[in-house]
Amino acid sequence: MPTNFGPEHVRAIAPYQSGKPIAEVAREFGLDEAAIVKLASNENPFGVPESAKLAMLAAAADIGRYPDANGFELKAALAARYAVPADWITLGNGSNDILEIAAHAFVQQGQAIVYAQYSFAVYALATQGVGARAIVVPAKDYGHDLAAMAAAIDADTRLVFIANPNNPTGTFIPAAQIEAFLKQVPAHVVVVLDEAYNEFLAPEQQYESTAWVKQYPNLMVSRTFSKAYGLAGLRVGFAIAQAPLTELMNRIRQPFNVNSMAQAAAIAALGDADFLAQGARNNAAGYLQFTQAFDALGLEYVPSYGNFVLVKVGDDDGAGARVNLALLKQGVIVRPVGNYGLPQWLRISIGLPRENAILIAALTKALA
Repeated sequence: MPTNFGPEHVRAIAPYQSGKPIAEVAREFGLDEAAIVKLASNENPFGVPESAKLAMLAAAADIGRYPDANGFELKAALAARYAVPADWITLGNGSNDILEIAAHAFVQQGQAIVYAQYSFAVYALATQGVGARAIVVPAKDYGHDLAAMAAAIDADTRLVFIANPNNPTGTFIPAAQIEAFLKQVPAHVVVVLDEAYNEFLAPEQQYESTAWVKQYPNLMVSRTFSKAYGLAGLRVGFAIAQAPLTELMNRIRQPFNVNSMAQAAAIAALGDADFLAQGARNNAAGYLQFTQAFDALGLEYVPSYGNFVLVKVGDDDGAGARVNLALLKQGVIVRPVGNYGLPQWLRISIGLPRENAILIAALTKALA
């Protein structure tokens, strides 16, 4: 009888660790679910926009039928927003689906994928999932060292992942540096620019990466509706790339990977400028609320351009787990990042002012 099923590179994968659900923490520590504050998964503290709720209710009337497998209306809305042809868009079951599809579409077993230390865990999982060789480039100030990443590309490299802003560290790469990097990448290497947190950038930091897509046939931009648009539970992501890349992505994309209600909600949320503006204001105020408190507590943190802050809560390698447990016992859920090689740190999502205040009080108590 066989003792090991499946290929070795699949058996070596450690499953993705998600943030603890509220119900699980309530059961584990005997707490009231209503009193628990979750600041672990970079979700939108305002929840689902009303425009999306109404769109979902309308879509529910036809839920007995399969969704539009090609997402015609959602692609049309995205094409109009970003001024690209509809056939340059790939829809995903969240942007992590886009990342996985890209690895399967462009990389063969034994070829290489380049990504940065302290970058999104799914890059490593996607690399392992296709049996590729990971080239992990050491971080610079907790972010991407693009010069070193360009130098790391070898003859077998087929894909590069870049997160901007980066998760879990929150670092940001200015547009000029990204464009300089794109000019150095060989034409046969696909660059996935993961912009899951793009909407949280201040106006002076914003840039339009779709202009680069028109210039560089090997560039793919990945975005999501899970964060700023408040649709994390519906799982809607998308990629923009020129047709030759998109056509390959759609060859292996699962049919009906974005459901009917998700497509309807995404179309509505895409046009809800007021909801986005409200989220941006809350995020900027919450960032100040957190960083002022961290300064007062004498805590080191990485300046963040997303909707979360990475903060160091001790000098020993048990600090993150210890403080995280102390917070859980007080009904506050944050994200330990020991699996990223950052055992002294916690990633804390920015919530509503009241939620942020509860976190600050709980963290002060935990550290004491």
